[in-house]
Amino acid sequence: MAIAVQTQLTPEEYLAWERKAPFKNEYLSGQILAMSGASRAHNLITGNIFNGLYNQLMERDCEVYTGEMRVKARPITSYFYPDVAVVCDEPRFEDDVFDTLLNPTVVVEVLSRSTAAYDKGEKFEAYKQITSLQEYILVSQERVNVERHFRLGTQWKAFEFREPAEVLTLDSIRCELSLGHIYRRVKFTKE
Repeated sequence: MAIAVQTQLTPEEYLAWERKAPFKNEYLSGQILAMSGASRAHNLITGNIFNGLYNQLMERDCEVYTGEMRVKARPITSYFYPDVAVVCDEPRFEDDVFDTLLNPTVVVEVLSRSTAAYDKGEKFEAYKQITSLQEYILVSQERVNVERHFRLGTQWKAFEFREPAEVLTLDSIRCELSLGHIYRRVKFTKE
């Protein structure tokens, strides 16, 4: 969950402040967004995706990061903590602290009711500005539902997956994840 806090911090001031903060905060168009804790389902899904990608990429020249790696988007400077990020080129960082990735290839966000609109809207618009980003994956924690957004030239296209037997193919990094693997051990609550 992200809660917007009005701020007058510049991107540079945010980064200096964030590196000392006891908890994570995203930064979008001058607003600081405080990040709250994640549910069991969110943690399981994130771990399953990280595990599946890490295992497929460990012998390749790629790195997989969990939600502790900050990603910077421009031209409107924004900083996010995606649930999973993959880079398959030489990683580039904002500075010599090596905690802000500039060139992700794939970004995964696990949605909650409180963040879904933000992740699908403003955050996706900011992520689209990262020229290295080839795929943006949105994963529901409420039901089996995965959206794969991918860059095709200058356009973004999308596919949706809803069955546990379906396989999410990430063409940009040559990986596959079955939805059964993504949702392993996740129990959905009935509304």
